[in-house]
Amino acid sequence: MSNDMDTDENSSEEGVDISEETPDSSAGADEEVFPDSAPDDGTDDVDERTIDDLGSDVEVTADVADDVDEDDLLGGLQIDSTSEIEVPDRLVDQVIGQEHARDVVMKAAKQRRHVMMIGSPGTGKSMLAKAMSELLPKEELQDVLVYHNPNDGNNPKVRTVPGGKGEQIVEAHKEEARKRNQMRSFLMWIIIAIVLGYSLIIAGQILLGILAAGVIYLAFRYGSRGGDAMIPNLIVNNADGAAAPFQDATGAHAGALLGDVRHDPFQSGGMETPSHDRVEPGAIHKANKGVLFIDEINTLDIRSQQHLMTAIQEGEFSITGQSERSSGAMVQTEPVPTDFIMIAAGNLDAMENMHPALRSRIKGYGYEVYMDDTIEDTPEMRRKYARFVAQEVKKDGRLPEYSAEAIEEVILEARRRAGRKGHLTLELRNLGGLVRVSGDIARAEDADVVTRAHVLQAKGRSRSIEQQLADDYIERRKDYELQVADGYQVGRVNGLAVMGEDSGIMMPVMAEVTPSQGPGEVIATGKLQEIAMEAVQNVSAIIKKFSDEDISQKDIHIQFVQSYEGVEGDSASVTVATAVISALENVGVDQSLAMTGSLSVRGDVLPVGGVTHKIEAAAKSGCSKVIIPQSNMQDVMIEEEYEEMVEIIPVSHISEVLDVALEGEPEKDSLVDRLKSITGSAFTQEQVSGPSSPSPQ
Repeated sequence: MSNDMDTDENSSEEGVDISEETPDSSAGADEEVFPDSAPDDGTDDVDERTIDDLGSDVEVTADVADDVDEDDLLGGLQIDSTSEIEVPDRLVDQVIGQEHARDVVMKAAKQRRHVMMIGSPGTGKSMLAKAMSELLPKEELQDVLVYHNPNDGNNPKVRTVPGGKGEQIVEAHKEEARKRNQMRSFLMWIIIAIVLGYSLIIAGQILLGILAAGVIYLAFRYGSRGGDAMIPNLIVNNADGAAAPFQDATGAHAGALLGDVRHDPFQSGGMETPSHDRVEPGAIHKANKGVLFIDEINTLDIRSQQHLMTAIQEGEFSITGQSERSSGAMVQTEPVPTDFIMIAAGNLDAMENMHPALRSRIKGYGYEVYMDDTIEDTPEMRRKYARFVAQEVKKDGRLPEYSAEAIEEVILEARRRAGRKGHLTLELRNLGGLVRVSGDIARAEDADVVTRAHVLQAKGRSRSIEQQLADDYIERRKDYELQVADGYQVGRVNGLAVMGEDSGIMMPVMAEVTPSQGPGEVIATGKLQEIAMEAVQNVSAIIKKFSDEDISQKDIHIQFVQSYEGVEGDSASVTVATAVISALENVGVDQSLAMTGSLSVRGDVLPVGGVTHKIEAAAKSGCSKVIIPQSNMQDVMIEEEYEEMVEIIPVSHISEVLDVALEGEPEKDSLVDRLKSITGSAFTQEQVSGPSSPSPQ
């Protein structure tokens, strides 16, 4: 590098013998070395194997049946507990699922490319980033030294040397400084002795001699500080690195990310700390030749993102004080190497607040990958999930082993949390929480192994805050009789909603039709968000087409009862339509029934999310029947305890909803027939081709 100090120049200026250093060490820092260009030392085949055999390609090491039953929850594993499953030592071999992301990481590690991972929390972004650091060669690692610049103290010099050499250089400088100090001290005490002897024996002025000795002592001590300033500051030390550096800079402030220079309150008078000794490296410098991982990349301020963009583009970045009011702001080092691979991660909203130029740098020099939330449920993947349980037990180090039945229950929960039939969730962090809670319960009972009963107990204890709130709402509404689970009422329907991601709640919807003082309108209350309000407008289109009465002079009032947190989606469309039609026709609605579903302007019932949790909420609330979209039947995976408590009724059209929900045979039949005649073409087509809308709302 052009900013490196020449070895011979250092030797002559400092008087330190560092001839063991490689003369071309500084030149090597400028060259980007790829794994393919490494010396042929017979390790190429090994490196190739370790990269290609990572993650989901690594088979589970345990006894597997020759003929695997597709319904076997363990995927054919013939084990009694997790103690019989071998856990891979390398983190890279523990990756489960994320086939596409795994392939991208493999290619990025080979070619030293940046990667941006977008996906839900807990899907393995940080694990894949750490796995990439294991794939990078260790022999490229470098130490970074900062030297005093005799020409400009505020512009320290920077030098890179092979990993492990930095400590040797610093020790050599310290040893030389120690020898110089010893010589100075020896000379100082000789001079002081001479001065004291002269003043006492010859001049007879002992006080004058003591004063002169003090001046000499201070002069020597003051002069020795210049020698100490010649010791370099080792800011990046990779001597003990077992693999390429991995730096997690998530949430780091500017100084921690970009480096900083400490403030010096003593800036003159010989008491100041040399500027190069106050230099602190940032995560971008420590990650040189390794991986820099930043989760929630959009939370970095714009200035930091701009500097990060420069470090990626230039491969080097100077360190300066981050506080404008600090003396460190006057110091700026020569450029420090920042040849790292960046792994940026975040949720879907991360792309909105991310600096577009930074994203362009990552995309232009690397890959973008979306992390899967679920994976297909196959015997092979069930074996991987059994290994996942064994990995969590080993990682924690304090949990009992899991029995085969307990592993099966965890896999069933992985199915349930996926929300899709034939899939398993890949939000493994939350699933790992269930494993640890189950183990804690078993450990508290001094059990030798974790059983299925422990897992079932843990599922109750490890409920999310949203689920605990939902259960509390249900109990309170029962106390105050706000929930009705029998009889018929006009204009009142039990709707179903989801709080968070895994918590269902029953939310009554009421409708009333009143004379209008002006043009008729639809008035909805309950803190409706934009999508929910649009859904109400879509329902009003069906009402206008359906009603025989002139509703232009009527107001339709719709109330979402006790929706303190607001309503975001359109899954209450069917509920709203049923409540309004009931109010218009003065026909009662079955209160033992709850419902959910989106609704098109032509009356089609469209799929929604969270049906499993909604059905369970209806069962907890005392409802005996639940209406859901026909398309969502494949997503129903309710707990066994609720299967006998509630009847699930799939529908594909609003007329089917009314046929089940409304009271009275003659009135209901004419009502349903009238609705069918209005939306008959859509309904007939629906019966032939099945429900539309392939994606849940």
